[in-house]
Amino acid sequence: MFNKLEAVIFDLDGTIVDSMWIWEQIDIEFLEKRGIELPDDLQKAVEGMSFTETAIYFKNRFKLKETVEEIKEEWHKMAYDFYKNRVPLKDGAKEFIQYLKSQNIRLGIGTSNSKELATEVLRSHNILHYFNTIRTSCEVKKGKPHPDVFLKVADDLKVVPKNCLVFEDTYAGVLAAKRAGMKVFAVADKLSFPYKDEICSLADKYIKTFKDIA
Repeated sequence: MFNKLEAVIFDLDGTIVDSMWIWEQIDIEFLEKRGIELPDDLQKAVEGMSFTETAIYFKNRFKLKETVEEIKEEWHKMAYDFYKNRVPLKDGAKEFIQYLKSQNIRLGIGTSNSKELATEVLRSHNILHYFNTIRTSCEVKKGKPHPDVFLKVADDLKVVPKNCLVFEDTYAGVLAAKRAGMKVFAVADKLSFPYKDEICSLADKYIKTFKDIA
C-alpha cells in the first residue's frame, strides 16, 4: 500500500470522526424550528456539498428568509459543542495517523465541513498538529463529487495526485477522489452503509475500521 505513496488525504466527517449522525440531528432541529419536517431524501441530496453549497440548497429548497451566511452561522453554533466535546474519533484513527506521520508521509484534510469545526475537533483529540494542511470545499470552486478540494490539498502538500491515498466514507467523496486521479480507501460509516455496494464499486479497498489496515 505504501509503495510510492507520498501523502494521505482524509475526509473528516464519517471518516476520521464519528459525526455524521450529528448533522442529521441538526437538520431535524433546524427545520423543525421552521415548521418543516425532514425530507427522506435530504441527506443523500446534500452529500458531498460544501458548507456554503448546502446552505444555498436549504435556502432555495425550503424558501428560507435567512441569508446563506446566517444559515451557516446557525449551523455552526448548533454544532460547536458537539465538535469540541462530544464527537469521538473513529476506531484506530489516531494510531493510524501517528503511524503515517512516523513514516514521513504528508497528511492533509479535505472536508465539506467548516474549517472552524474541523480545526476544533482535531485539536480536541490532540491530532491537529499531524496535518500539514486543512482545506474545505468552500475554498474551491465546487464541492464533492468534484475533485477540487482533494486537488487543492495535493497542491498544498506538493504531491502529484497519483501518489496520494484518500480515505473517504461517502459515495460522493470516493468519486471525488477517483476523479482527482488518486487511490481511495472507503471507510465504513452507519449513514453511508446503505450505499456500500456503490462505494465498493469505485473504491480501491473498503475497511470497517483503521485497524483493518495491515
